[in-house]
Amino acid sequence: MSAVAEAQLPIQMTDAAANKVKTLITEEENPELKLRVYITGGGCSGFQYGFTFDEKINDGDTVVEKSGVTMVIDPMSLQYLVGGSVDYSEGLEGSRFMVTNPNATTTCGCGSSFSI
Repeated sequence: MSAVAEAQLPIQMTDAAANKVKTLITEEENPELKLRVYITGGGCSGFQYGFTFDEKINDGDTVVEKSGVTMVIDPMSLQYLVGGSVDYSEGLEGSRFMVTNPNATTTCGCGSSFSI
C-alpha cells in the first residue's frame, strides 16, 4: 500500500502490531483470522478498547490491511478511533495491543480506557 493510500485510512496499524497479529494467526493455524478492534462502555474512564480475533468482515466494517494481516473495526467503534493507531508493545507492564487515540480527552493509567 502506498504512503498516500495509507495516510487516507481512518486508523493505522503499526508494523509491531501487524507482526504480532501475524505471529498469533500462525500459532492459531487459521489464516482466516482478522484482528477486530472495538470500543465498549466501561473501564475507569468511560470507554474501553477491546481486541479479539474474528473470521468475518461484517457489513460496514472498516478494513485495514498491513503486512499481510487484516484489522477490522465496526462503524460504531470507528467514530471514536478516527486518526488513531493500533500498536503492540512488550515491556515491564507486560505485552499488549494498545491504541493511540487523538480523540481521547483523558485516559486511565494503563491506557486501556478513555473518555471523549
